[in-house]
Amino acid sequence: MLNNTSPGTQVLLVLASLTVVIAGLKAANAIVVPLLMAIFLAIISAALLQWLKRKGLPLWAAMTLVLLLLASTLVTLGSLIGASINQFSSALPRYETQFDLLINQATVWLGGLGIKLPAGGVTELFDPAGAAKLLGRLVSGFGGLLANSMLIIFTVLFLMVESTSLPEKLRSISQNPDKTLGDLSAFMKSVNHYLVIKAIMSLITGLVIAVYLTALGVDFAIVWGALAFFMNFVPYIGSIIAAIPAVILSLIDAGPVVSLAVASGFVVVNLIVGNVLEPRYMGRGLGLSTLVVFLSLLFWGWVFGPVGMFLSTPLTMIVKIALENDPKSRWISVLLSAQAPERRTSP
Repeated sequence: MLNNTSPGTQVLLVLASLTVVIAGLKAANAIVVPLLMAIFLAIISAALLQWLKRKGLPLWAAMTLVLLLLASTLVTLGSLIGASINQFSSALPRYETQFDLLINQATVWLGGLGIKLPAGGVTELFDPAGAAKLLGRLVSGFGGLLANSMLIIFTVLFLMVESTSLPEKLRSISQNPDKTLGDLSAFMKSVNHYLVIKAIMSLITGLVIAVYLTALGVDFAIVWGALAFFMNFVPYIGSIIAAIPAVILSLIDAGPVVSLAVASGFVVVNLIVGNVLEPRYMGRGLGLSTLVVFLSLLFWGWVFGPVGMFLSTPLTMIVKIALENDPKSRWISVLLSAQAPERRTSP
C-alpha cells in the first residue's frame, strides 16, 4: 500500500510512526530501562560466558558462575551507592547554604574588581538550588537503576538461556540461514567487542577516581566514582559531566586547593584511559560524530532520564554497527561516524 503513496506521504507516515514509538518508550520508561540495562549486561556477560566455556566448564556451571558474579557485584554496588546517595541527599541543604555563601563572596570579589553584575547578582545567572536538585535527580536516577537489580539479573538469565537456542530458531525460519547467521555473528561480535572494552575502560576510570578522591578525603567518593564509570560511556562530554559536581562540591567543602587537585585527577585519568588505553584495545575505529554524540545524549536523556544519558552512546553505537553490516544502510552509518572511511581506488 505504501508503494502507491507519494514520497512525502511516506515520510510523514514514518515520522508519525517514530513519534508513536518514542512516546511509547517514554511512557514505558520504568519497564524499558531495566530491559535495556539487562540486554547491555547480557552482551557483556556473554564474553565471560564464552571464555569460561573455552576453559572447559559446562554451560550450566559457566552460566551459574557468571550470574553469581553479576548478582554479587550489583548487590554490593547497590548497597554502597544507595547508602552514599542517602547521605548525599541529606547533605544537599548544607551544600546549598555553603554554595550561597561562596557565591556571595565571589560577588563581593568581582565587585571589587569593577565587574558589573546583574541586579540579582550571580544567582540571577545561576540558581544553586536548581543545580542541587538537578544533581540529586542525576545521582538518584542511577541509584534507582541499581534498585531494580533483581529484575535485571533475572532478565539477564532468561536472555542468556534464550541465546543458546536463538541460532537454531533463526536457521529454521530464514530463507538463507548461513548469510543470516553470518550477519548476526558479525554484528554481535562488533557490539560485544565495543561494549566489553568500553566497560573495562569505564570500570578502570571509576575505580581510579573513587580511590583517588578517597585519598584526598573528598566526601561521597564512591558516588563520584560510580558517576565517572557511567558517564565514561559518553565520549567527549561524559567525563566533563562526571567531574563538575565533584569539583564544585570539593570547592565548597574543602577549598580551592583540593578542588584543583580533584579537577587535575579527572583530567589525568581520562587522558590516560581515553587517549592511551582505550585506543590500544578498542581496535578499529568505531567513533561517532561529536554532533551525533551530543544529539543522542539529549534524545536518550529526554526519553529515559539520567540512565538514558548513560545508555545513549551504546544504543547509538549498536544502531551504527547494525547499519554498517547492511550494504543498503551503510551510508547512514558513514554519516554517523566521526570520520569518512577511505575511498577504495580501482587498480
